[in-house]
Amino acid sequence: MKRMGWIVLGLTVGFAGSGRSADAFRAGAAKGNITPELGQAIVGNFLTSPASHVHDDLWARCLALEEGTTRVAFVVCDLLQFGRDVSDEARRLVQEETGMPAGNILVSAVHTHSGTSAYQPAYKKFVVRRIADTVRCALNNLAPARIGWATANEPRHVNNRRWYLKPGTVPANPFGGTNDVVKMNPDRCSKNLVKPAGPTDPEICLIAVQTPEGRPIALLANYTLHYVGGVRGSDISADYFGMFNDRMQELLGADRQDPPFISILSNGASGDINNIDFTKPGEKLPPYGKMRIVADDVAQKVHAAYQTIQWRDRVTLAAAFEEIELKLRRPTPEQLARARNILALKKAGTEPKLLEGIYAERTVSMSELPESDKFPLQAFLIGEVGIVTFPNEPFCEIGLELKRRSPFKPTFVVELAHGSFGYLPTPEQHTLGGYETWLGSNRLEIEASPKMIDRLLAMLARLRKN
Repeated sequence: MKRMGWIVLGLTVGFAGSGRSADAFRAGAAKGNITPELGQAIVGNFLTSPASHVHDDLWARCLALEEGTTRVAFVVCDLLQFGRDVSDEARRLVQEETGMPAGNILVSAVHTHSGTSAYQPAYKKFVVRRIADTVRCALNNLAPARIGWATANEPRHVNNRRWYLKPGTVPANPFGGTNDVVKMNPDRCSKNLVKPAGPTDPEICLIAVQTPEGRPIALLANYTLHYVGGVRGSDISADYFGMFNDRMQELLGADRQDPPFISILSNGASGDINNIDFTKPGEKLPPYGKMRIVADDVAQKVHAAYQTIQWRDRVTLAAAFEEIELKLRRPTPEQLARARNILALKKAGTEPKLLEGIYAERTVSMSELPESDKFPLQAFLIGEVGIVTFPNEPFCEIGLELKRRSPFKPTFVVELAHGSFGYLPTPEQHTLGGYETWLGSNRLEIEASPKMIDRLLAMLARLRKN
């Protein structure tokens, strides 16, 4: 296997220094508090404001599995996103301190829009250490267990947010162009709505572990929904992801256990999916009201599916971590000149339109990037279940294609794993334009998604053979 520093590229199944042989299947889970200090900027919107209240704490949640000499771990963080360096450093620490291969550890973000920036140096350092410590605690909690999986469907809360509008009604984009034919988040109940520009994925995938006696240890679920929102002011919140986890503990009667039961909800290929039905008027709900509805509905479906699980005492575990080299998008000379003119006006004290100013800065930044870069991809085998990751916010149809072509049923698709490199549309969606395809919202070459899908499917195929 080729090595680049401490990251193993390819199949990784064992862990060093354990001295363990083919013992019984074991599982452990833990969570670490990553709630930031008040006063840091809430990110997730074009305008920021300082956090003034903690509605609910943010967590890094980890499920660790062990079969014989193979360990894998899944960490999901209540963050909007984070840079690749957060995942790299946290996994390096775990490998250094436990011997567990860094390539066997998944680290992703849920994409809550009610947290602060994990790019801020002090908070980033704190999050890195908490992720590593949470994995270590999950490993400390490893105990004999059994495992199972199931799927459920909850279509009521997933909507494609990109819409075709009547010709001539799509507003100009921040680059001065009028060639977009779809719009993100159009006006609700507008007479200009034609149809959504893509599909939705109502499937909920879940893996659960419990003690041999049947006490719940942990649950890892995956649902394709961007986030819900509806917070009060500048509150810190884990959005519906955190509410789901609380509700699952309640439904399973797993409160006040030792070690604690850990519920984890990861985000699927939700780059173009949100909770809004644009054909209907908005609901009048109190802050956090919609989050609670979504969390409860999804939890109820998961709880029902949980009752159908066929529990197994042993399961095959394997993981693969690779890097794919992709080209980066570059602005045209005309786009770059326009961006510099806009920024020059800003320096002169003339404020451009909000989006024009933001995307002018992003355009100049994109012009300074290298021609290409390497991006992390990861795949796991857990019995009959496949898990794949993207370091982006992929469009729903990308996740659906992966699930359809995967040799494993079910297959989880986890977004924002090991970094955040913008939205990932399909080549066909690129031709439609819209916010997610704009230069700066999307940073990878237009053909990136089919290349990433093919690589991930090849990784799954190798795991199947091994």
